[in-house]
Amino acid sequence: MRAMGYHASMPDYRATRLVELPALAAELGVGAVLVKDESDRLGLSAFKILGASWAVNWALSRRASFDAPAKDLAELRERVGETPITLVTATDGNHGRAVARMAALLGLGARIYVPAGTAEKTVKAITSEGAQVIQTELRYDDVVRAAASSTTNKLDEILIQDTAWPGYEEIPQWIVDGYGTMFDEIDAQLGERMPDLISVPTGVGSLLLAALQHYPSTSSGAKQARPRSPALLAVEPVTAACVTASLATGRPISVDTSVPTIMAGLNCGTISTIAWPAIRDEVAAGVAVTDEQTRAAMQRLHELGVPAGPSGAASLAGVRAALGEADHCAALATRSDSVVVLISTEGAV
Repeated sequence: MRAMGYHASMPDYRATRLVELPALAAELGVGAVLVKDESDRLGLSAFKILGASWAVNWALSRRASFDAPAKDLAELRERVGETPITLVTATDGNHGRAVARMAALLGLGARIYVPAGTAEKTVKAITSEGAQVIQTELRYDDVVRAAASSTTNKLDEILIQDTAWPGYEEIPQWIVDGYGTMFDEIDAQLGERMPDLISVPTGVGSLLLAALQHYPSTSSGAKQARPRSPALLAVEPVTAACVTASLATGRPISVDTSVPTIMAGLNCGTISTIAWPAIRDEVAAGVAVTDEQTRAAMQRLHELGVPAGPSGAASLAGVRAALGEADHCAALATRSDSVVVLISTEGAV
């Protein structure tokens, strides 16, 4: 079952825009550049609600003894009824607010853990949804562990976390599946056109995995593999480049994320266990970008009418950096007629 029909039942649903930017195509020397602008997704300023809403649907439906998710939000409310449940997660911002929004829509409690250095505006955005925010002095990876531990043996609490580890993989996979709606929309918006390159801002790898699931390569052995799948570029901060480091070594590497970055949504030090095998086998290239490169990309997108936040603008910064390096350029195989899609995961708030 695909998530798109369920998402369409939610308040404020509409396909986010896919805006073509000829000026960027000329600058990058490609045929077309299109930006998937997630600055207004289901009433929030980031794509994360797609995954959180689908995972919450599955998790609550399972708890109510259903073997399939609800078809729409009204049916899910009926399944939840008056059961007292608290949704719990760790976040650097957007995922936590998305979980809190789902709790508010369903009349549930929400407890959201945030890492050290979380901006006050981020905390206020989460609390505006009625959630309890637990501020910590921990790095993101440690906050995830703290949130998970807090739900141990608590039958009235459900952890809705967007990264996986051994023993906790089902809910993160539902989150990945929820992100698939974005790529369904891109297909509909492109029509007969097929992207040659998709640039994906990457934290733990969940959105990247959603793209890999949607565009399986012929080498993956997938039955539904397309005749020509796009190359996928993973983009992360230089201060949290766990995917780039892991691709270089051929095994998952955790990195220290204590140095702050403006790309708060990508400040993750460990790859999700469900994402790593596909990333290892199918991602064309990974590139790490600096805050300076991302600021420049964000400014350019704003000039062109795309209100990207730092994590969203990383997609452009990554393409600029990758096309300037011979090895990455060869791996991405871009041409003068290539169609490039940049995933702008968040708006500037």
